[in-house]
Amino acid sequence: MTSSLKTAALLGLLSAVFLYLGQLFGGQGGLMIAFLFALVMNVGSYWFSDKIVLRMYRATEVGPGHPLHQLTAELAQRAQLPMPKVYVIPDDSPNAFATGRNPQHAAVAATEGIIRLLSREELAGVMAHELAHVKHRDILISSVAATLAAAIMMVARMAQFASFFGGSSRSDDGEGSNPLVLLVGIIVAPLAAMLIQTAISRSREFVADAGGAAIAGSPMGLASALRKIEGYSQRVPMDANPATAHMFIIKPFSGRGLMSLFSTHPPTEQRINALMGRNL
Repeated sequence: MTSSLKTAALLGLLSAVFLYLGQLFGGQGGLMIAFLFALVMNVGSYWFSDKIVLRMYRATEVGPGHPLHQLTAELAQRAQLPMPKVYVIPDDSPNAFATGRNPQHAAVAATEGIIRLLSREELAGVMAHELAHVKHRDILISSVAATLAAAIMMVARMAQFASFFGGSSRSDDGEGSNPLVLLVGIIVAPLAAMLIQTAISRSREFVADAGGAAIAGSPMGLASALRKIEGYSQRVPMDANPATAHMFIIKPFSGRGLMSLFSTHPPTEQRINALMGRNL
């Protein structure tokens, strides 16, 4: 299955989980409310997620006189993309991300730490990776996935809260639902949503790595950058919101044990092996 088909299938599955929850806790009416709610949240994330996340990390836009802007302009021209807005984040941890609803309204951001840490070739690999996300419209895909996953968790928490006060879901014939089914809705559905969201994000990272190497003209810079960022960010972790972890080129905080199942990024060594054409 191609990456695009896999992503579409996972998004469809994520939507199905959300609609299932709506029907489980509210019958046909709940199904319709869940659908409308998902639609509103997706429209909101499509139009405003870029402004929210840039403000969240206190990102400052830089102009043509800044080296990062100049480098990005060269890469955008090579990728045949409109010039995105370029931002610098005041953080010592090395990382970067892209945002924006489409290539015409895109922005790329890099931390002060990554600009200091990497050579020009390595930084070019990182920014090319982010431009590949823009070119593939991954920002929209990840925003929709994150929004749906957050909505599923919110509905499950509301149902759990209601159950404490004797409430229960109701089917269309007025009969209460099986408690085991409710347990699935409250506990299993959010876990499934998180796993599906992370699977989407991991799949898109491999594609963006390959696309970034093509834009930069070589995989060497990005492979070296990934190794450096991984090592340095372990010592200087980023104070990042978990809801935005999927946006960064390297996960901004480490996950051990069971939490690694929910990592939004593939293991860095796997990414480097794929970039260099080694067997995984």
